[in-house]
Order: sequence, then C-alpha cells, then structure tokens
Amino acid sequence: MTKLDDAIDRVSRNIAQTGALTKEASRRYEQMFADFRVELDRTLDASETLADAAQATMAMLEQASNLLRDSFPNPQPRACRDQCSACCHLFVSVPPGVTELIASHIKATFTAAQTNALLDRLRVAANEIEQFTKTNEVRARCPLLDEQDRCSIYDMRPLTCRAFTSADAGLCHAMVFGDSAQQTARIDQDPGHYRLHIEATEALQNLATRRGLEGRQKGFVHALLDRLDNGLENGPASA
Repeated sequence: MTKLDDAIDRVSRNIAQTGALTKEASRRYEQMFADFRVELDRTLDASETLADAAQATMAMLEQASNLLRDSFPNPQPRACRDQCSACCHLFVSVPPGVTELIASHIKATFTAAQTNALLDRLRVAANEIEQFTKTNEVRARCPLLDEQDRCSIYDMRPLTCRAFTSADAGLCHAMVFGDSAQQTARIDQDPGHYRLHIEATEALQNLATRRGLEGRQKGFVHALLDRLDNGLENGPASA
C-alpha cells in the first residue's frame, strides 16, 4: 500500500467514525425531547389541578431551558433584555391551567387597587384585540406590563412569552412598531428552546383532554379578564 493509500485510509476512517458519532448525537438529541415529554406527562398526570400542572410545567421548562443553553456549544445569541418589551405587544395564547395559575397569583400578590387597574387595562386591551381579524396581526400592549415596561408577573408569565427569543431587538421593534411590510418579518427562534415549549404546551392541552376538559388554547387577555372579572376561584377548568 502506498503512502497515498495510507493517507486516504486514515482520512476515510476519521470521516466514517465522526459521521457515526454525529448520527448518534443526533439520535440522542431527538431522544432528549421525547424523554422530556415522558417525564413531563408523568408529572402532570400526578397534578391535582390544571393550575398545579401549569406551575409544574413552568418549573420543568425553566430548568430544562437553562440546561439546554448551558450544555450545548454555540448557543444562538439572544437580544432579549430587561425592559425590552416589543414582543409584549403580540397576541398570546395560553393552554389549560395557565390562566388559572396566573389569576391566583394576581389575587394573592396584587392589592385591590392594582387589581382594579389591571382589569381596566385588560378591558382596553381586549377591545383593541377585537379590532383585528387575524391573531398574527394583533398589536396591543400587554396589560401586565408596568410603567417601566417590565412584566409584573414575570415568574408566572405564560409559556408563549417564555418561548419567544430573538437575536435582533431591532427586528422585533420593527416587526411590532414598524410599517406593514416590517410587521410581517419573521423572528427566528432558538430551535431547542422553542421545541421544549411546544412540547410543554401540547402536554397541558392533552392533560385537559384526558380529564374531559376543554383542551384548546385561548387568548390570554380575554381569558384572564374573564377569570378575574367574574372572581372565579375554582371553576371547572381547574379540575
């Protein structure tokens, strides 16, 4: 065998071995999401209420998302920062349990005056949202933003809010506040992070369906307004 043959053989073995490792890593990456869903479903099935399930989901997501970002090389850059609230003007849908959890948090932590002011803002936002024919065209300030453009329920924020990430704050601002052409711009999401949140959303929907309850997502502003305005403590959706 010539030196050239030896070199080709070494290169070929290296490529083949690296390819096999890459295939195995890809398989394990996919399995990671499947395992996350299995563990999440098992945890949610043990939850007494959908609100409890939503809280458990948020806790598991927070841990999994942070580990995903810390454990893999070359994470996607994020421009998301404190008081960067362009995405807080987009339409937000919530799966079962989330509204109940947030409403309970508000009742436990907001004063009566703060709750009444929130209700006023929710009514205004609901009216603004109803002026749009498509949810992806909605541009309405979230009633839960405070005067400093910070989320007043950040630790309990909906899954949709947690899922959204962006590498370009300027693009987000243009999409929300720019002209109609800019508003259709797509914001690329961190794929692994986003996928975890899709799995979690579907898990809550399926849990509700298994319990004979409504499994579809609802618009957050209208759902929270209804929950707070009617003073529902333990309605059927919490079963």
